[in-house]
Amino acid sequence: MPSTNDTTDDQEPDDLEFVTTFDPDSEPASEAVVTAVAAVRGSKPTALEPLHAVVDPDALDSLVGHADRVGTAGSHQVWFTYEGFDVAVRTDGKIRLRDATVTAD
Repeated sequence: MPSTNDTTDDQEPDDLEFVTTFDPDSEPASEAVVTAVAAVRGSKPTALEPLHAVVDPDALDSLVGHADRVGTAGSHQVWFTYEGFDVAVRTDGKIRLRDATVTAD
C-alpha cells in the first residue's frame, strides 16, 4: 500500500511504461509487439492498426533473428511509435512500451 507521505507514489512516468519479454527463438518480434500493445490497451490484436503501417515487420523479425543467431554481438534496440506508444524492441527479447504522448523532463 502506498504511503501517504511518500512523494514517489505520484510519479506518473512509472505508470506510463510497460515492459515484457518474448522468446526470439519461438515468436517473431513483430507478433510479440502487437500482442504486447494489445494487452496493454486491453484489446484484441486484430483491433489495432497493422504494424506494417509504421515499421516493416519482416525487417524487425530479421534484425532480431539475425542478432539472436550471432549471439556475441550484444543486444541491439529499435524504437518506433505504434498505437500511441513509443516501442523499443531489443534483440534479446525485451519489449518496452512508453506512452508517446508524455514528454520527458
